[in-house]
Amino acid sequence: MGHLLSKNGYCLKKRTRKLRKKKRRRDCFLRGPCMLCFIVRSGSESFEGDQRFESRHCTAGAAAATKLAEHYASSLGSPDDHAKFFLSPGELAAWEGQGRSLLSAVPAKLVGAPSLFRVTAAPPPAVPADYGEMVCKRKCGELQRSAPCKQPRCTTRDGRPDGGGLPPQRRPLPSSASSSSASSSEEDSSGVGLQTDSGQSPASSTATPESCCCCSSSSCPASCSDVSEEGKSSEGADVSCINHLPSSILLKVFSHLSVKERCLSASLVCKYWRDLCLDFQFWKQIDLSGLQQVKDDLLVKIASRRQNVTEINISDCRNVQDHGVCTLACHCRGLLKYTAYRCKQLSDLSLCTVASHCPLLQKVHVGNQDKLTDHALKQLGEHCPELKDVHFGQCYNISDEGLVVLAKGCPRLQRIYMQENKLVTDRSVRAFAENCPELQFVGFMGCSVTSQGVIHLTRLRNLSSLDLRHISELNNETVMEVVRKCRKLSSLNLCLNWSINDRCVEIIAKEGRSLKELYLVSCKITDYALIAIGQYSSTIETVDAGWCKEITDQGATQIAMSSKSLRYLGLMRCDKVNEETVERLVLQYPHIVFSTVMQDCKRTLERAYQMGWSPNTSTAS
Repeated sequence: MGHLLSKNGYCLKKRTRKLRKKKRRRDCFLRGPCMLCFIVRSGSESFEGDQRFESRHCTAGAAAATKLAEHYASSLGSPDDHAKFFLSPGELAAWEGQGRSLLSAVPAKLVGAPSLFRVTAAPPPAVPADYGEMVCKRKCGELQRSAPCKQPRCTTRDGRPDGGGLPPQRRPLPSSASSSSASSSEEDSSGVGLQTDSGQSPASSTATPESCCCCSSSSCPASCSDVSEEGKSSEGADVSCINHLPSSILLKVFSHLSVKERCLSASLVCKYWRDLCLDFQFWKQIDLSGLQQVKDDLLVKIASRRQNVTEINISDCRNVQDHGVCTLACHCRGLLKYTAYRCKQLSDLSLCTVASHCPLLQKVHVGNQDKLTDHALKQLGEHCPELKDVHFGQCYNISDEGLVVLAKGCPRLQRIYMQENKLVTDRSVRAFAENCPELQFVGFMGCSVTSQGVIHLTRLRNLSSLDLRHISELNNETVMEVVRKCRKLSSLNLCLNWSINDRCVEIIAKEGRSLKELYLVSCKITDYALIAIGQYSSTIETVDAGWCKEITDQGATQIAMSSKSLRYLGLMRCDKVNEETVERLVLQYPHIVFSTVMQDCKRTLERAYQMGWSPNTSTAS
């Protein structure tokens, strides 16, 4: 008995009482047994969908769970009964002393629905037999395995605060429409709201088995599905970014843009594109034609920064002066092509500087420059032996003196074109024929050239294109001789020569074994010439007999019917050819393009319709 009266005995008895009090306490906030959690989550959807139910809530035998649920469903009828049953007498007194409602002590979802304890006929899931004791687990049994969330754990999926640890909404109870509406009304009246994972209203959202369940603490792990989707989308965007292409491909794309588009559009996108647009290969060939804002200062900047320019085109640049061209030529000694059509403000100084500083020059096109003289041509002949292509059309101050020096100093010339140069005579033609054996294209349109000079062209064995338009003294014998001797001739232009007759055209058709293009506009020919072409030539594809007044329906029909190579027949302003005949030929020979006023208008309208044009049918038009 001594130990009972001793101090240790008293302490032992006191410790025993504390242990007994602890045993009476329950882990659940609710006073009822932990099987209540099972009842709340009962229903066909819970039994079928939630496979992790056993690890989250109390477990027991299937039969015991069903009997216990029936007991509570029959004994508890009203919400007050539920509240009194759930809370102990002390807790009830404490709540009533504070002036609170009994209904507010219990979550609204538990006391609001009349069909709370409805037991379904569906059999409960099988529970392992070794779970003999019912233990309430408020925390999640399993969390979704996913990548770490970038969002704070104290927020919901939509970024709002999680509301002090209120549990997110569970699956809706299997009840009727009336019961669900009643429960929602009681939730609104009591002021107790349940927060969902997705931030939606409880009535419109449904938790999935993969969604996070509630925790005992105020923090709830957010789902990482949004983060993973965001990562996938950002990864896809990075892969599809055009800047991830190799620089060689982007340079190829930019090469199809003009200088204006690269400088004023593409280079302003980003620094990477700006660096690509400044690539040296884009500044090898500079086309500034038609840009009136181009002045000498721009050419000076190009020359100071880019010394590897090989081609420059300043046609129709009216504000470019000799100073800019000279500066560019002095810095770009590797210049190969120089084009300056219709730059009437330029003089010999610019072309002389280009010739003296660019010995590798191969192409010079300076048509329609009134100030250009023979001095510039002499400089070209003396300093540019690699010159292959020259164009001096409508440079009226050029004469034989400069062209002869050019022909002697540039033996590799392949193309020479003159137009309306009245000071150019047979002497220049002879000089080119004797000193430039590689000539392939020769044009002396409107020059003071006669048959005595044209006959020298028979020396050119590589001649492929000959333009003899508007030669005042050109006879048929010279033309026939050139066609016989120049076996590679493929294009012959005899327009505006009234001396060319049917006999000449017949010889051309017979002797021109490589001829493909024959232009006879305003020549003195009849239907016989067209019939001869269709009968004797198997290579001619293009015949233009426009403005030949003696051509009739017979000639047009015979050449279309007999020629196997013909693809184009020009009959513009051949007034003796009826339009009905042409319409019939168009249908009968669809592989041949017939050019008349009506046919050209129809083709123009068809192209306009294809491009989206529609006629204006308004009365005002």
